[in-house]
Amino acid sequence: MTSDDQVSTPTQEERRNPVDRFFRLSAEGTTIGREAIAGVTTFLAMAYILFVNPSILGETGMPTDAIFVATGLAAALGTLIMGLWARYPIALAPGMGLNAFFAFTVVLQLGIPWQTALAGTLASGVLFFLLAVSGIREAVINAIPLQLKLATGAGIGLFIAFIGLRNAGVVVDSEDTLVTLGDLTSPGTVLTGFGLLVTTAFLVRGVRGGVFYGMVLTAVAGVVTSYIEPPSGIVDAVPSIAPTFGQAIINVPELFTAQMAIVVFTMLFVDFFDTSGTLIAIANQAGLLRDGKLPRALQAFTSDSMATMGGAVLGTSTTTSYIESSAGVAAGGRTGLTSVVTAVLFLLSLFFSPLLAVVTPEVTAPALIVVGVLMATGLGGIEWDKLEFAIPAFVMVIVMPLTYSIANGIALGLIFYPLMMLFKGRWRDVHPVIYVLLLVFLAYFIWFAP
Repeated sequence: MTSDDQVSTPTQEERRNPVDRFFRLSAEGTTIGREAIAGVTTFLAMAYILFVNPSILGETGMPTDAIFVATGLAAALGTLIMGLWARYPIALAPGMGLNAFFAFTVVLQLGIPWQTALAGTLASGVLFFLLAVSGIREAVINAIPLQLKLATGAGIGLFIAFIGLRNAGVVVDSEDTLVTLGDLTSPGTVLTGFGLLVTTAFLVRGVRGGVFYGMVLTAVAGVVTSYIEPPSGIVDAVPSIAPTFGQAIINVPELFTAQMAIVVFTMLFVDFFDTSGTLIAIANQAGLLRDGKLPRALQAFTSDSMATMGGAVLGTSTTTSYIESSAGVAAGGRTGLTSVVTAVLFLLSLFFSPLLAVVTPEVTAPALIVVGVLMATGLGGIEWDKLEFAIPAFVMVIVMPLTYSIANGIALGLIFYPLMMLFKGRWRDVHPVIYVLLLVFLAYFIWFAP
């Protein structure tokens, strides 16, 4: 409990209403009704992950029905912990970018079995938990310069958008130029184009849940035009999670290799800074910061790490705090009750698994492209006029999509950064942790990279 919680005196309404007392609704100037609306808004803004995550992780050979259930359960678990313990209006779910890293880099590029990759996700969650409770978090955050944090998010955004363009058939293989423009008149590409226009129209107009609504309309258009087979039903029993459940624990012995050490570090790195940025941004938007600091930061960070551990055991990639929670905050959410409502909706969504049949790559492609755009906004915060930052940031951003690997981009960026600072004569400004990572990544590329 923070000092601001300890000194505050319960209001008369809080004494009467246990829900108000637990979530401090009156103290935060909100109501149960407003929190419920905010929870629904947050859910609609991020419900697309229920269908996009199985589409991405399914590329590894994982059963999509089990991934769908793991996604919903991980989102519900993480969001519930955040709501009841940290008491923030922040929802969690398997993260975009980290699921792409899991599927396309770890499994498909490095050839690591998805079961072992889940064990790596579990390990990253454990390490995140230890960093959160030990106080090392601040030291690690300060070690990585802001420029590279921004470049990491932007590079992942470009990578995700590239995957969406590939799934849509807009970008295809070429023997002469590696990639080229696909057939824009093919039915699948036209459907994606329609979805992209609809989705961006929603977002430009400020419609909450625009990405989700765009996917729905794209799927409906695909069914109406007979490009996509209609689903066998709408509601059904929850599919079995048995194929993925517990695989992370079973495969922990497979983690003790140099290659998996790099994988786990990358998962931890991305989740750590993505969570930090999201928590601060949402808390600031909701007016919950105190003297520029995040109250109950320990609970918030450990909630995120516990969600990652739980999600890995269930059978999905890293679960993290979602920036889409800002939609719920904009609708009036101020407390953990918003998150509780969102968690309940994720649980109810598990009964709609038949709809997975209509969520084809062409349907998810617009969501991937739009999410990529939103993540790329970090490029604006990079000091491009300072080459000691611009060069490693550019290396990060360009290498991720071109090598189809988030890990390669992060590693090369963290190699270039200390070297550029050395050439600039500012080697003393580089944290010792960065020099350690320089040696680790050099060793990785020399002896272990595929």
